[in-house]
Amino acid sequence: MAQGAGDRERCANNFGTLRLLFAALVILAHAPELIDGDRSREILTRVFGTLSFGELAVDGFFLVSGYLITASYRARTSFSGYVRRRALRIYPGFVVASLVCILVVAPFAGGDMVALSSAETLLRLALLLMPVVPGAFEGLPYPHLNGSMWTIPCEFGCYLLLGLAGRARVLRIRARYLALLAGLGALLALRWLFLPVGLPGDVAGTLSEMIRFVFVFCCGGAYQLFGDRIAYTRRGACRAALLLLPLMFVRPLAEPALAVLGGYLIFWFAFAVRPLALSRAVDRADPSYGLYLYAWPVQNLLVAHVPGISPWAVAALALAAALPLGLLSWFLVEGPALRLRPAARRDQTMRTDRSGRPSSVPRSTSPLTTGPTFSGVPE
Repeated sequence: MAQGAGDRERCANNFGTLRLLFAALVILAHAPELIDGDRSREILTRVFGTLSFGELAVDGFFLVSGYLITASYRARTSFSGYVRRRALRIYPGFVVASLVCILVVAPFAGGDMVALSSAETLLRLALLLMPVVPGAFEGLPYPHLNGSMWTIPCEFGCYLLLGLAGRARVLRIRARYLALLAGLGALLALRWLFLPVGLPGDVAGTLSEMIRFVFVFCCGGAYQLFGDRIAYTRRGACRAALLLLPLMFVRPLAEPALAVLGGYLIFWFAFAVRPLALSRAVDRADPSYGLYLYAWPVQNLLVAHVPGISPWAVAALALAAALPLGLLSWFLVEGPALRLRPAARRDQTMRTDRSGRPSSVPRSTSPLTTGPTFSGVPE
């Protein structure tokens, strides 16, 4: 059944289920590679030979984030208030998880706490960079305290770029936004010729991945801006899936196809499928950000201390351990931080619902008040 743009903005959605699914897929994708560095055993990579479940999930996070954060920005008058809300959503959970990795995980991972630099640690916290303790997980294929955190500064960078685009009035004029998206698509194509792909950590690799993330994030924003022209139907979802499947076998086309066609599938599931009980539960207590942040160190600890452990065991045990940590992060860190956010002020010239259509719904009743977004970060 088709769902109108105005209708879907006033009802519950399935973003909660999507966030948990994406976080679980990241855990599943990391498990075999963390054991021996061999990505070829990863399930989706074996099927298509291009993207992994981890890449699919992170792109899904950025699509949803682009959609909801674009709507959030358009509902506000204050750029500083927008940035403060974004910082309060990203930093508290990140800082606490980083400190847990340094103070709790590193000693069990062989880290040299004496060699730890306080100044470097503070700088890395401020810049949202992965925590580092010399010697931690040394000898493992991926000797990082928390390798999943490398996407967090990219996420926050997308927030800032969106804010700058909004200040430049790009979000008010759809033609400008389409031109921006086309330019990003061209950069995404050029990255295959001139930049390494999938090698974050050095300047070129980080730039390459940032181009990818900004494009995917802006595709999510496009679904929001053009929401009044998009009907999410079962037939449309079937067509998108049929078009997407063959493109997933072609490496240069897989990522843009996932962002455009996969984006339709994601938002169809979010808006057109009856909300699941899990989605409603996550809207009240969202463990997805914490699950994403704590799974990597748990997985690497299992690999380091349980010789011969299977990828399935690594994934299952990490999910079982990180999920309650994610809930603790929500109740003790993220939730209290959200209560410090500045009150939203309405702007009659910019206020829209999430479909991109002007709305008279007060901010206090908008689904965006509690609707999370992230790599797993809620709004």
